[in-house]
Amino acid sequence: MLELGCGGGRDTATLVEAGHRVVAVEVSADAVARARERVPSAEVHCRDIRAAFPVGDGGAGVAIASLSLHYFPWGETCILAERVRRVLRPQGVLLCRLNSTNDRHFGASGHPEIDKDYYLVEGEPKRFFDRATVDRLFASGWSTLGVEERMIDRYDHPKAVW
Repeated sequence: MLELGCGGGRDTATLVEAGHRVVAVEVSADAVARARERVPSAEVHCRDIRAAFPVGDGGAGVAIASLSLHYFPWGETCILAERVRRVLRPQGVLLCRLNSTNDRHFGASGHPEIDKDYYLVEGEPKRFFDRATVDRLFASGWSTLGVEERMIDRYDHPKAVW
């Protein structure tokens, strides 16, 4: 499994405990150190997810991008989605969470707008997706198994995601 944006390794630990081999990427050196300590059997790389993946094209059966694809301008986001598609084996699966435009607690309103549904939230760019934008991101070369908007309780307040 290729995990993009593993943070401190919360999901990485769950995946490894379930018996999966995980190769993870995270941009924050502090988070990488926490992930490596938490999950020493995972292969964790400190790099921007826009850099070359540590898994070659066709090298992953599953890619996971849980709230990691929303930091970039639209063109870079589309390039990243295409790179993820290429790293997957035939019939590979992307498990992905994206910020919803209904995510009012975490920046989808009340912040300076950089572009449509792309805001500067506490100094960091953050993109929010509606259903049409999700469909547009995964239109070329993807077969969609399912898309739904949900509320998750992973943070201090409920968070709206796709």
